[in-house]
Amino acid sequence: MTKLTLATHPYLLGFDQLERLVERTAKSGNEGYPPYNIEQCGDNAYRITLAVAGFAEDDLSITVEDRQLVIRGKQGDASAERVFLHRGIATRQFQRSFVLADGVDVAGAAMENGLLHVDLTRIVPDSVVQTIKIQTKGGESRPFNTGGDSE
Repeated sequence: MTKLTLATHPYLLGFDQLERLVERTAKSGNEGYPPYNIEQCGDNAYRITLAVAGFAEDDLSITVEDRQLVIRGKQGDASAERVFLHRGIATRQFQRSFVLADGVDVAGAAMENGLLHVDLTRIVPDSVVQTIKIQTKGGESRPFNTGGDSE
């Protein structure tokens, strides 16, 4: 028995990239740490904010890998010389991933009061109209005639 997938449907030719994005999103762990917000700041601007209290800028890395924004955090082991009576502040390493749509780029990132802000912009592509020439049996090509003028 073969596995029926989204991309194998005859009306969805060329959507195999969408299927890979859905699978990648489903596989990414959503354990809830660190908590984050996604907000729309304008028509074509977005902001992802992660609560990264206790992490310095050097402890964080932000990369874009194959249209996927990946934010990683790992603190140095400074707790070896410290003795905790109670440890309630999470300092574990994390990796948080966000799939970016085509045309969405990372504009920048900033730290403010224990929050990491990652700004995104969406570039609206220009509308492109392309005329496709139809080949005749003789090998010559001619543009499609929409009616109106006849030759």
